[in-house]
Amino acid sequence: MPDPRLDVLCIGNAVVDVIAAADDDFILSERLDKGSMRLIDEEEATRLYAKMGPGREISGGSAGNTAAGVAMLGGRAGFVGQVAADQLGEVFTHDIRSMGVEFTTPVLSGVSIPSGRVLILVTPDAQRTMNTFLGAAQLLDIKALDEAQVRDAAILYLEGYLWDPETPRAAMERAIDIAREAKRKVAFTLSDSFCVDRHRDGFNALIDSGRLDILFANEAELMSLTDETDFDAAVASAAARVPILVVTRSEQGALAVEGGKRTDVPAEPVAQIVDTTGAGDLFAAGFLTGHAQGRPIAQSLRMGAIAAAEVISHYGARPEADLKALVAERLG
Repeated sequence: MPDPRLDVLCIGNAVVDVIAAADDDFILSERLDKGSMRLIDEEEATRLYAKMGPGREISGGSAGNTAAGVAMLGGRAGFVGQVAADQLGEVFTHDIRSMGVEFTTPVLSGVSIPSGRVLILVTPDAQRTMNTFLGAAQLLDIKALDEAQVRDAAILYLEGYLWDPETPRAAMERAIDIAREAKRKVAFTLSDSFCVDRHRDGFNALIDSGRLDILFANEAELMSLTDETDFDAAVASAAARVPILVVTRSEQGALAVEGGKRTDVPAEPVAQIVDTTGAGDLFAAGFLTGHAQGRPIAQSLRMGAIAAAEVISHYGARPEADLKALVAERLG
């Protein structure tokens, strides 16, 4: 195969993040579970949006955030996701392209389903409570894939959140097959414990199929996936089944296991944690960019930690500082 044109191609839910500050009284009055993520319908999305305070609208979604992070780190990034031909679809498309991400997925046609959005309420303790209407994002079809784009990416990165509905799952499965045939690497993130709880058998089957090269998880997701009660036992169990296992542990840092060798790195210092939205997504961006550049595992982990630390120091899931400069300053 020729040299890849893209470093990382991400596939995931194409949604617009609407981020607004909220106090605990608002969370209680809306009977929300602070720090959780819930799926809502279009009617509830409209109702809650009307009651929220002033917010910022930016292209989001887990894999979309990762693609933006790769681009901001100087990597060549692409994203595949479904939006509708509406205002939020235009916001998503313009925003992610403005970050330097290649986004060419055709808009949804023939169906009157609006683009997805995540209403994110951030409380003073930096917890984010997410209310997600997935809309058109859940209708990503195999026909929307640009197979040449998949073949042109060194790493295909897949978002576990998109595993729920059958249509996009089939598109992701096809993308995996294309990447494997092209001798490219495939990375997968478990996304959230509730995803693992619903799809444990499917995720384990995917891992055991030998079609993944890199698996991302946080501590809770890993424990759920392996059904272990001891963290080190969970690491050992998962690491034996995938070439590279990457696990994030919040303030305890992160680790990776490759070929039986475990590498741990501490969390990067943060003056103040403002909003944890996107921390895992940006960590993945840093690690994947480092890996695509051929850096050692420890450096790739550090890049992930640097990107995650920057994004939790302010509102929103997109870095505000120059990530490429931060990495150069701290890693050289």
